[in-house]
Amino acid sequence: MYDGFKVLFVEDDPPVRTSVMQTLQLASLDVEGFGSAEDVLPQINAELQAIVVTDVRLPGLDGLSLLQRVIAIDPHIPVVVVTAHGDVEMAVRAMREGAYDFIEKPFSPERFVEIVQRALEKRVLRVAVDALRSQLQTRIGIDAVLLGNSAVMQELRQKVTRLADTSADVMILGETGTGKELVARCLHEHSRRRDRNFVAINCGGLPENLIESELFGHEPGAFTSANKRRIGKFEHANGGTLLLDEIESTPPVVQIKLLRILQERKLERLGSNVETPVNLRVVAATKSDLRELSDQGKFRADLYYRLNVAVIKLPPLRDRREDVPLLFQHFVMKASSRYALPAPELSSDQLRQLMAHDWPGNVREVRNAADRYVLDHGSFELGSEIGRAASLSQQVDIVEKALIEHALRQHHGRVQKVMESLSIAKKTLYDKFHKHDIDPDRFR
Repeated sequence: MYDGFKVLFVEDDPPVRTSVMQTLQLASLDVEGFGSAEDVLPQINAELQAIVVTDVRLPGLDGLSLLQRVIAIDPHIPVVVVTAHGDVEMAVRAMREGAYDFIEKPFSPERFVEIVQRALEKRVLRVAVDALRSQLQTRIGIDAVLLGNSAVMQELRQKVTRLADTSADVMILGETGTGKELVARCLHEHSRRRDRNFVAINCGGLPENLIESELFGHEPGAFTSANKRRIGKFEHANGGTLLLDEIESTPPVVQIKLLRILQERKLERLGSNVETPVNLRVVAATKSDLRELSDQGKFRADLYYRLNVAVIKLPPLRDRREDVPLLFQHFVMKASSRYALPAPELSSDQLRQLMAHDWPGNVREVRNAADRYVLDHGSFELGSEIGRAASLSQQVDIVEKALIEHALRQHHGRVQKVMESLSIAKKTLYDKFHKHDIDPDRFR
């Protein structure tokens, strides 16, 4: 957990320094010893992957002066101060000046290691959050919109980029909240149509008696309340891109007209006999299996086959859990700016909750959780039994299973490649397959 991170331990008494360093090394912690504050200060910088543990009484600069120097360089570097027994005033002063924690001599090795591990955990998390923020700030173009470092998101961005500047209509498949409209906008913004209209319409949100007028427009007198000509969404998107979200909700009579327009690129307004040519890209989005619906007679098979050419499948967030921290941090920064409130720091326990949660609402649910997190000054309720009550071991199991399945998916079920990517022994990996009920053949 602390790979690459170490403890900088400052103690002027060599035997004590050696003894304490051995205690930390027995706990599998990387530690470097120093005899004075002056010796350790050249090691301190804002990118430091370490914490500082220092005795208060030192030759030259004392421990409290070192604490002040470290905080001046980076206030997020945890400093643990070791005080003499009964020196309550010194301990209180250290905490007031920004020490992460203090411990009195003589101390038990177990308690000392526990305090150091908590401080290291805080530093690891802070460095990770800073790295996420840096990633978010340096991303440009499509990388700044379709966020994620997972293999599936890298493939998604490549596919969107390839399709964007073609004339092909596109069908986007994905669960609610996976970002179907966002992908459609990316297709538009990275195409030659970017200077024309992007028009989005939710087919499931329109009354059946109005959907034809909304899509195709109408002439005066086409129906009782049609007092003047109306330009429909297809014409409004002429030259640009039209997103038909929840296309599975369109009535059969509208599906017939959609098929004709997709084939001929011409439409007739309601009440008109004149064909109007349209030049646009149509993006259809659905959360349903249109093939299954067509087999059931609930969606036209010919329209399905007309749409099923260029297809983009959006993965649910539970299949790319490694992207959750980046997404959450992105939405926290957005919420902080929008509400003019500070962005609270995640605790390690909260990060575990984020990684363990199943996110049935996908990216939309992450955004809402980040908003609540900022508005509630650093607390959130994920509304999941896992997020609320799972033990640490259960949460670790969930994350471990997700990482193994991700590696299997990435390497198409090749166990040797999974072993190499996860740096894990063959027997250990097969033990975990059995423990998590994972069949590697499913991923081939």
